[in-house]
Amino acid sequence: MGITIGKAEDNAFVIKDAEVSRYHAVLTREANGDLLLRDLDSTNGTYVNDCQIIKKKVIAGDKITLGTSYSLFVSELLKSDNDYSDEFARLKDVYADYISEKVHIQSKYQFKTRLFQSLPFAVIGIFGILKWFLGNATNSLLIISILVAISAPVFGVYFGARQSAKIPVLLQNLANQFKIDYVCPKCGTFLGEIPWESLLNKKTCSITSCKAKWICT
Repeated sequence: MGITIGKAEDNAFVIKDAEVSRYHAVLTREANGDLLLRDLDSTNGTYVNDCQIIKKKVIAGDKITLGTSYSLFVSELLKSDNDYSDEFARLKDVYADYISEKVHIQSKYQFKTRLFQSLPFAVIGIFGILKWFLGNATNSLLIISILVAISAPVFGVYFGARQSAKIPVLLQNLANQFKIDYVCPKCGTFLGEIPWESLLNKKTCSITSCKAKWICT
């Protein structure tokens, strides 16, 4: 069907302007998601970014001029029809980046936690003790090596706990920002941690009073 534009009251987008025809133009979204603007044999012509057209693919940021004076952007026509497809499409990267960063935080700091808890620096003490048994080290080195081997678990637990404690804080900060960015383009309601593809299949905002729709391909 598309969004019909013109002076007649039965248009989807009614414009009361002397140079606008009763049925001036129509904006449709094709099956592949492209937007197509078509002039309906108007008296004073349809222009996109100041170039007269008969039929042309457009994007949300393009300026449409009907006749010589009345101008509006494609995005205004889409909003009048509750079509937020372009804005919703950008949320795909928001969701993908969120999941990627979440996995990165968990894997990075869990690795550091295990690294400290595995006590690699205790090997230094054990190595010194072995050298003493083999007769290649002094008693002073033995004492130092024993102290290192004994104290290593304490330091390992401490530093491991510090790394582990960073995870919930970083994840919470990430989640807080996600709640700001991953929202309905019209009403601003947080869309939850529902995958973007699942929301795409729903094709509309779940808030009844909003009715924003998206048709992305």
